[in-house]
Amino acid sequence: MLQELRPGTSARAPGLDDSIERDLGFDSLSRVELVLRIEKAFGIRLPEGLASSARTLRDLLDAIRQGQPQATPAAEAAPRALPPESVAGMPEDVATMVDAFRWHVERHPEREHIALLDGDAIGESISYGRLWSDAGAVAAGLAARGIGAGDTVAIMLPTCSGFFHAFLGAMRIGAVPVPMYPPLRWSEIEEHVRGRAAILANSLARVLVTVPEAMFVGRIAGAELPGLREVLSVDELRSSGATGDARLPDAIAARATSGRDTAMLQYTSGSTGDPKGVILSHDNLLANIRAMGAAAAVTSRDRFVSWLPLYHDMGLIGAWLGTMYHGVPLVLMSPTDFLSRPSRWLWAIHRHRATISAGPNFAYEIAASKVMDEDLQGLDLGSWRLAFNGAEPVRAATLERFAARFAGHGFDRRAITPVYGLAESAVGLTFPPLARGPLIEHIDSQTLASEGVAMPATGAGRPALDVVSCGCPLPGHEIRAVDDGGNEVPARTEGRIEFRGPSATAGYHGNAAATARLFRGPWLDTGDVGYIAGGELFLTSRAKDLIKRGGHNIHPYDLEAAVGDIPGIRKGCVAVFGTMDRSTGTERVVVVAESSLTDPGTREGLRQRIMELAVIHLNGPADDVRLVPARTILKTSSGKIRRAACRDLYERGLLEAPRPAVWRQIAILVAQALVARLRRGARTLGGAAYGIWAWLAFLALATVGLLALPLLPTPHARMRLARAVARAIVRGLRIPIEVSDGEELRIDRPTVLVSNHASYVDAIVLVATLPPHVRYVAKREFERTPVLGSALRRLGTYFVERVDPARGVEDTRELVAAARRGETLVFFPEGRFSRAPGLGAFRIGAFVVGAEAGVPVTPVVLRGTRSLLREHRWLLARGRVEVGIHRPLLPDGADWSAAVRLRDRTRDIMLRASGEPDLVR
Repeated sequence: MLQELRPGTSARAPGLDDSIERDLGFDSLSRVELVLRIEKAFGIRLPEGLASSARTLRDLLDAIRQGQPQATPAAEAAPRALPPESVAGMPEDVATMVDAFRWHVERHPEREHIALLDGDAIGESISYGRLWSDAGAVAAGLAARGIGAGDTVAIMLPTCSGFFHAFLGAMRIGAVPVPMYPPLRWSEIEEHVRGRAAILANSLARVLVTVPEAMFVGRIAGAELPGLREVLSVDELRSSGATGDARLPDAIAARATSGRDTAMLQYTSGSTGDPKGVILSHDNLLANIRAMGAAAAVTSRDRFVSWLPLYHDMGLIGAWLGTMYHGVPLVLMSPTDFLSRPSRWLWAIHRHRATISAGPNFAYEIAASKVMDEDLQGLDLGSWRLAFNGAEPVRAATLERFAARFAGHGFDRRAITPVYGLAESAVGLTFPPLARGPLIEHIDSQTLASEGVAMPATGAGRPALDVVSCGCPLPGHEIRAVDDGGNEVPARTEGRIEFRGPSATAGYHGNAAATARLFRGPWLDTGDVGYIAGGELFLTSRAKDLIKRGGHNIHPYDLEAAVGDIPGIRKGCVAVFGTMDRSTGTERVVVVAESSLTDPGTREGLRQRIMELAVIHLNGPADDVRLVPARTILKTSSGKIRRAACRDLYERGLLEAPRPAVWRQIAILVAQALVARLRRGARTLGGAAYGIWAWLAFLALATVGLLALPLLPTPHARMRLARAVARAIVRGLRIPIEVSDGEELRIDRPTVLVSNHASYVDAIVLVATLPPHVRYVAKREFERTPVLGSALRRLGTYFVERVDPARGVEDTRELVAAARRGETLVFFPEGRFSRAPGLGAFRIGAFVVGAEAGVPVTPVVLRGTRSLLREHRWLLARGRVEVGIHRPLLPDGADWSAAVRLRDRTRDIMLRASGEPDLVR
């Protein structure tokens, strides 16, 4: 293992009392791998949690001596039945998370909410009613200590029922819970609590709720925090408020918390010198949970299995609060149980017939490549419909390995669901279409690096990059990619990803400077870089300083400061950064520190001390520690560490290479900056020039068409002219149009064509694509528009009234008569479009025409037009368009109900085919 982790390095033979983390440099993933190898080599089963609890090699040796022989897995017991009945309705009208919980308690208090696993068995089953009562006791205990509305309550607990009691108890009195991650080992609680002091101070926590083992040390550390009144355990709070709701002061119990009130503070994982506590209101949480539920088509018949930590937004909001809202039973195991035996995650899905589960990329990599075949005998993953992969970069190779490994165990590749989110958007931001499986693009990496454009890789030998789509924005949310000047870039162009929507935070608690950096007008900066294609998000890199390892966000600042304080290390000359580990799909943490000391023994001591600090600040070791000469660390002119530049030198093996002369360095930097600026300017000018030229070409061709229309005798002849003009516009603007199921274009019988509406370009695309004998239906406002109204009338367009009901009925009767005469009609049933992706509500008129006239409805799905010309933009962008012509749908009756059914069937097809979120659910 050491040779694999540190290839080509010479080191002394490890001793039995060497620390696995500090001396050998094994992080959590490496420890899991080591334990799995030991079990396989010795044919034994090691104790639970050994991967996390073992500190030295001697601990491992003792465990080997006590290990039990491996047994062939016994036949599995019958899976647990799903809940006997689904929940009737959802708490759609509630204003807070507490109200949502109360909604369930009032309707089905005995319904199972959480099943806490103890190993493979259920250790504790928690109903809605029981959790509400226990949380009420904790709430009373907090209230008795003077904690009230707006006060912050820090919660540092492992995965246990007490976490839910403390979190919900704080919410019930209007207090603000602040989840903090517990230490890897409670024996290191002192260093851990002191390392979290910045979060406790920034959050202004009045109370720290933790395990009894940590209370004494917490009180000592809290002496330096004047705002921290008490350090308490859940049992203490519960016993002082043992009668639950009866002990809650009436004014507190009845407090009508507003949706705008802060529901919780979500701190980024890790300890930072500049704490960022994301303010999430009840409105934010409810908007995100509802949008994710709509995008994932969640129902109370689903079942969620999770091992994700509760201090992380994906485990806290995505798994717990999301399942609570939707009435989905949650089967929960601790992260330690997963790390000690990864196959337990998969068996829990099998045993409980889970339909939903989630994890970061590294979890899927472990399952795909580290779990032994003998641990999978009899495994059935056929119930798993949503395998969310998020919280760290998603690797295409991992997805393919996982799908291939578990296809024989009933796993459907289409269940793989890469997603993207961030704490500033509660948790979720983009989801892909359901049951599609991963969408992976093979991108030319040289073009991406040099021009910032994601072009498909062509030709052998060209360096390529596999980029996984994270899907479309959740309903009601928007994303965009912008350049350094904040200008939105065209589709397939790399830029900084920004978002906005109802889940967006109001900012960071007590950190005005960080909040100011987060916002660009109404948009929020994710700090991540990527491109948008077909309305879907493809991430190419992450925020320059953030390190993602093992599903955790690691910030370098505290560790850099601590290493800089070591005697022998140049203060302010330490860089901590991440570099991708291709074998695990996660990042390796590298520490580079300047030192002028040359004695080998002294330098080895410095490395050991740096490794010790890394274990404390990162909850795991650094993967590589480099001691380098003075002036090796690159800095900006203001003295800030250039971590990205240091990482680049490290990855190219040039970190300690001799530096060119100063004048040469300056010349290179100036040249690189000039080239980059010229390229950006060229892209911006090129985009603007294309947009202006597109308008000129459109106006010229459209003018020719308008002048020629009166000269043609019939609407059919005029439509042929319009089609020729539209095709000339499309060809002239170099907009490639790909038509699927092209044989359906030979319309040999009357039909009603309905299309989604995403852009002003839609009409031109349809006229260029569809046969010339079709007749278009437009809103009556267009008839009164100068020039356009006259042209549409000459083309035989039908106009419908949208405001006056009586006139609207007459218009519909006219359209029914036209359909019965054999005319093919084209509708945009959404009526209008918006900037944000998504399929809106359908007006019923087109489907009434189809049902009453007895003619089929044919869905026509447009993809890509929204990126060409969004709402409120006037310059056309480059891009491609897909037109999907689907098979006609026959009405099953002639009445209103038949029209509604026809509408719903059509919309379902268009929703799946468009790949955009549902704006109605």
